[in-house]
Amino acid sequence: MQKIITRYFVVLLLSLSAQPLFAEPASRMQANYDVIGFGMTLANITEIFTRTDGNYKIESVTKAVGMLARFKPETVRISSQGKVTPQGLKPLSFSMTREIDTNKNASAKFNWEKNIITQTDYKGVNDLPLPPATQDRLSVLYSMPIQAKSDQTEYKFSITDGNNLDAYSFSISPNEREITVPLGTLKTRYVTSTPVGEEVKYEIWMATEYDNFPCKVIVTDSNGGKLTQVLTGLTISP
Repeated sequence: MQKIITRYFVVLLLSLSAQPLFAEPASRMQANYDVIGFGMTLANITEIFTRTDGNYKIESVTKAVGMLARFKPETVRISSQGKVTPQGLKPLSFSMTREIDTNKNASAKFNWEKNIITQTDYKGVNDLPLPPATQDRLSVLYSMPIQAKSDQTEYKFSITDGNNLDAYSFSISPNEREITVPLGTLKTRYVTSTPVGEEVKYEIWMATEYDNFPCKVIVTDSNGGKLTQVLTGLTISP
């Protein structure tokens, strides 16, 4: 249980917009989520997306609740900042901080001119080649709906969490299916990743009536442990 919870807290989770993010977007959105696993609610997430001109900022706060809070009262803060482009989000900086396990704090800087990503964690500072279309754990699911609007059924991202830079392959179903979340019963397109080795597997349901934004995410670790995140509230400001 502890292993999958620990890995889950470094994963970006999801975001949902009630109008197209890149067409006529809101200037501010706040979404709230429940993280469910082992038959109970383990954490609450508050996520805020703001856009000013061509810049974006996403801030996500995850707090353990219930039984998990008794054993691991952790709060995780994740932030992503960058540019909004016609192809999606182009991150410039990413950070993840913990109130208790501070040795697990991590960050990343994106130098698109020199094609270098600088990751900083407990091991130190590490410069790596920056692959095209690289995302961070927060920005990737805001950019993924853009890919879904094309005719592609498979697409790839390199994703950083400040510790590692991993390549992911995603497949998207062309057919719609209905699922029920606290927001309601929604028509969705199903996206799944192909894990390699110890990578976690992602299953994502993107609500077509909400511009293909995810309304549910399931994260499965290499041992088969699962955690689910579902939307519980949404506030949009023009």
